[in-house]
Amino acid sequence: MVSLRPGGIYTKAQFQMELETLATCGMFEKVDLEGKTNPDGTMGITISFKESTWQSADKFRCVNVGLMPQSKPIEMDPDMTEKEKSEYYLRQEKDYKRRIERARPCLLPIPVHREVLQMLRGQGNVSARLMQKIMNQVQKWYHDEGYVWAKVMNFGYLNSKEVVFEVVEGDITQLVVQFHDKLGNVCEGNTHIPILRRELPKQLGQGHVLNIEAAKQALRNIRALGLFSNFEVNPRPDEKNEGGLIVEINLKEFEQKSAEVSTEWSIVPGHGGRPTLASIQPGGTVSFEHRNLKGLNRSILGSVTTSNFLSPQDDLGFKFEYVHPYLDGVYNPRNRTFRASCFNSRKLSPVFIGGPEVDEVPPIWVDRSGVKANITENFTRQSKFTYGLVMEEITSRDESSHISPNGQRVAPSGEISTDGPPTTLSGTGIDRMAFAQANITRDNTKFVNGAIVGERNVFQLDQGLGIGSKFPFFNRHQLTLTRFIQLKEVEEGAGKPPPPVLVLHGHYGGCVGDLPSYDAFTLGGPYSVRGYNMGEIGAARNILELAAELRIPVKNTHVYAFAEHGNDLGSSKDVEGKPTEVYRRVGHGSSYGVGVKLGQVRAEYAVDHNSGTGAVFLRCGERF
Repeated sequence: MVSLRPGGIYTKAQFQMELETLATCGMFEKVDLEGKTNPDGTMGITISFKESTWQSADKFRCVNVGLMPQSKPIEMDPDMTEKEKSEYYLRQEKDYKRRIERARPCLLPIPVHREVLQMLRGQGNVSARLMQKIMNQVQKWYHDEGYVWAKVMNFGYLNSKEVVFEVVEGDITQLVVQFHDKLGNVCEGNTHIPILRRELPKQLGQGHVLNIEAAKQALRNIRALGLFSNFEVNPRPDEKNEGGLIVEINLKEFEQKSAEVSTEWSIVPGHGGRPTLASIQPGGTVSFEHRNLKGLNRSILGSVTTSNFLSPQDDLGFKFEYVHPYLDGVYNPRNRTFRASCFNSRKLSPVFIGGPEVDEVPPIWVDRSGVKANITENFTRQSKFTYGLVMEEITSRDESSHISPNGQRVAPSGEISTDGPPTTLSGTGIDRMAFAQANITRDNTKFVNGAIVGERNVFQLDQGLGIGSKFPFFNRHQLTLTRFIQLKEVEEGAGKPPPPVLVLHGHYGGCVGDLPSYDAFTLGGPYSVRGYNMGEIGAARNILELAAELRIPVKNTHVYAFAEHGNDLGSSKDVEGKPTEVYRRVGHGSSYGVGVKLGQVRAEYAVDHNSGTGAVFLRCGERF
């Protein structure tokens, strides 16, 4: 409690203030400050005191006196008679009791009350030192629970046996939202205030006690909106209400409109083998975004990608999307978002891949273009339900971009044959279809010192509507279950080591009805069965994948061992054209190996159990 420090230089007024502070704090009956001059001109200060003591107590009460009206204290006249002094003290006692009875209950839980009672009952007379210890205990609980603006303002006796602690807890008296321009000046924002308020935790509203975790959650939610380049939550004392806080949320908005061009230049040989101006191919991506339309967080996004802007029709890729959050209204607590998009894409089909004993098979590319509309309902930040409609045109092409109705094979003579399995349902190389799609994700995972633990379940359903080429009617369903099991309890906190984790993963996929080859389930690859190429194990109507991975923390990363198995459940023969059999794949396979996480990269050594050979792989992202 003493602010004087050796080596400091102080004035007489500062010494006097120090003495008054100690004498009026209520902890001491008597305080003396004595100074003695040393031969070298410095002073030695001695503070002697006698602690205050009170009679024993067996009751404890803690009340929140924040925001209570402050009555002006009645000063005692030194010329009062003994009777007037007695009446004065009686009136002071009544005023104190009335103040305590009108105060609100505090947040201090029953277990802490019991701890304090044990401390009081374990003593005879209550000393100032014990009161200080109790005060530290009370404030420690508040700060440990995130109420960092709470503090003990006073303590005393209400009755002869009851100790009362008066606290202010940091009640929020006002929530202020302010927008700032590029220069930091307060300005009028584009975003509607209800958009922001619905993202704020209820604990951050007026009438609640400010908790540091609620403030952090508010920052996370504001960041997730993606509307602001800078955002702050600043509490400050309310000068009109003792113990009250005004919470200011300061925001700086992104520009509503933005565009970006990224280019890639491919130089190809011209006449004579030298590049000429005509042979320089400029490629890249043009993207634009118009965010926060009408201040309601709606947005339009688009991108166009090609490897040659001078002749973009060869490989032009595009995606345009409209996002409409708060579908049921800003004030409706139901959190649904509508999305509509038109797109095209090109991917290498893993269905037409040769097995380990087959020479390289000419690739088949699958182009998809169409429109998609869906509604996403967020149950929690990680769990959601999405349902919608997809209409698309699918085109199968060879490596020369020609339409390919059938897969290709390499004949024993070395010639390429085009009599492989059909690539589309219609048999023409082009399919059109419409289907309904739904996906429900239940994700209860969390991070413990950087390691993910918990469980995640995903169920997806695609239902053909009988609209399109050959009136496709099908039901395609998938279920994925993943468990991240924490094997050891650890202390959580910054810099603490993560726990070892066992990952158990299962994935089932099945399809009944019309199944085009490009929608068949494939086995093998970095996100199926590691150690194999994409689709190397087979393509099937039904598949089952099982995996286990043990993660052991090492310094700032983790090493892991894994084992995986994939099986077509005998359904490869039910895919039209039997691509698994044609390309000599076995339909089932296992792998095992070890790996280490290096930032966002996974370095793995995996053994292909079918061939018994191993290889090193570098993969980006997470397997599960």
